Amino acid sequence: MDSQTSQSSQASQASSAPHMFQVDLRGLVDLLSHHLYSSPKVYLRELLQNAVDAITARRAEQPGAPARVRLYAEGGTLRVEDSGVGLTESDVHSLLATIGRSSKRADGLQEARADFLGQFGIGLLACFVVAERIRVVSRSARTPDARPVEWTASDDGSYTVRTLPDDARPEPGTTVHLVARAGAGEWLSRERVLALARDFGALLPYDVRVGEEAVTDLPAPWDRPYPSPAARRVALARHCHEQFGFTPLDSIGLDVPLAGIRGVAYVLPSAVSPAQRARHRVHLKGMLLTERAEQLLPDWAFFVRCVLDTDSLRPTASREALYEDETLAAVREALGERIRSWLTGLAAGDPQRLTAFLSVHHLGVKSLARHDREMLRTMLPWLPFETTDGQLSLEEFAQRHAVVHYTRTVEEFRQVAPIASAQGIGVVNGGYTYDSDLIEALPSVRPGTAVAELDADTVTAHLDPVEPAAELALADFLATARATLDPLGCDVVLRAFHPLSVPALHLDDRAARHEQARAEAEEHADELWAGILGSLRGGAPRARLVLNHLNPLVRRISSLPERELIGTATESLYGQALLMAQRPLRPADSALLNRAFLGLLEWATHREDEH
Repeated sequence: MDSQTSQSSQASQASSAPHMFQVDLRGLVDLLSHHLYSSPKVYLRELLQNAVDAITARRAEQPGAPARVRLYAEGGTLRVEDSGVGLTESDVHSLLATIGRSSKRADGLQEARADFLGQFGIGLLACFVVAERIRVVSRSARTPDARPVEWTASDDGSYTVRTLPDDARPEPGTTVHLVARAGAGEWLSRERVLALARDFGALLPYDVRVGEEAVTDLPAPWDRPYPSPAARRVALARHCHEQFGFTPLDSIGLDVPLAGIRGVAYVLPSAVSPAQRARHRVHLKGMLLTERAEQLLPDWAFFVRCVLDTDSLRPTASREALYEDETLAAVREALGERIRSWLTGLAAGDPQRLTAFLSVHHLGVKSLARHDREMLRTMLPWLPFETTDGQLSLEEFAQRHAVVHYTRTVEEFRQVAPIASAQGIGVVNGGYTYDSDLIEALPSVRPGTAVAELDADTVTAHLDPVEPAAELALADFLATARATLDPLGCDVVLRAFHPLSVPALHLDDRAARHEQARAEAEEHADELWAGILGSLRGGAPRARLVLNHLNPLVRRISSLPERELIGTATESLYGQALLMAQRPLRPADSALLNRAFLGLLEWATHREDEH
């Protein structure tokens, strides 16, 4: 019994013993190439990153140590040499052969991690995306008497380690040799390596070369001295064209020392949709992190593209995007404030450039001004709005009119603008993005300003009434016209207004359109639903067709003897007024237009036959 208990206990202990994960390197490389990294080109960034971090580590202990990185590409192979801290044999086993372990967490360097680019321990593994074999020869600067060590790994997961004679690498540092995998030789060509090295490493703080050609180009364009502001603008415009492919309207310095950021924002020369994702180039301690950073700026700043270098933002594991955290949120706010300051500076000191900017990007500034009362107050004299007096700022429009009337849709503005203008009513088109919000906010930054939404009653009230005797004489005509349009939910009124060329004006408002839609739904609904819709019937005024008594055509129609012809002519006036208002036509409206057109043709041909 005791023997059985002992055996059971031993079996239990054996089954509970820990087991190690088995890693399929080829499967992991496939995961990296298809899901973590956006392109095989990141292999070169990893090589540069390892070299730069090794130099940084050595210089932390030996400030006067050389700082060189050399890349040599030829015949499907690549050799990368650095003068960094190097590795001992135990380092090789510990760091290169263990996935997920980073030297930035070893050797007491935890405190210095902020100086390093790579912090996730993926390292050379990324090179298997383009290489079938990696060979590393390294000599430690921390242990001068240690012999050079060689680590050779294949993409099947196997590796070998051996020590080499002292003359294999006399000086401290590391050399990485890559042999291209089948189909990936182009990634290791000299032209591609040079282009990638310049793209990723142009702002690195050390001497990096491909063969004899320099990679680094310091200081950064935004940090260089220039003989004049004009020379600086030309140089930055050239840099923008190289990075983004366009010549900027202007450039904005993004020097934010507290956030560890230096860079420049380039203003797009043409308008873009606010919904279009802005993509910016971000360097981390000189190394290009991403050229597609999307959350770097506030949403309203969609009219700029940025290039900047930072030491405060955190990269994601792929090191191709920014980690969304409180630091990034603070940086976003700081950069937004810098762009906001640039706008207010233009308003105060360079109105000509501001006008040129707003002619293209007023939408972005309006978006900002919606939520920033100070920006609205600053931009009030400059932001353009469509009005019955032409393109004006709200400030100038409010100076001309005691009440700032506005419409909520472009269609409503087009419908009433000619008539309102002739009657002396000032109207602002609030139908464009953000405009109605800004108009409604006007009293908050301009106290005493009266703002009111224009409705059909306001317009009608400003139209001149017809003499009672004249209207009484047309009573039969008006009764026929009203009976004709009553099924369409439209009243008919007679007024005298300018311009004389407008025979009829169709007026309604949102409440009238809502009631009209409800009535139509009720008409076609089943009994239960019709009862529900009927209970929602509102007291909103119906749409109205305002006939212009000053128009010669309306006078001739009003004198027609045939009631049927009056009805057809009224339908024609109604259809023409709808088309002039650019209002979407309902099926009933389309049928009316077709019926009126055919009716007029029939009447015209009938008269010709009589003659």
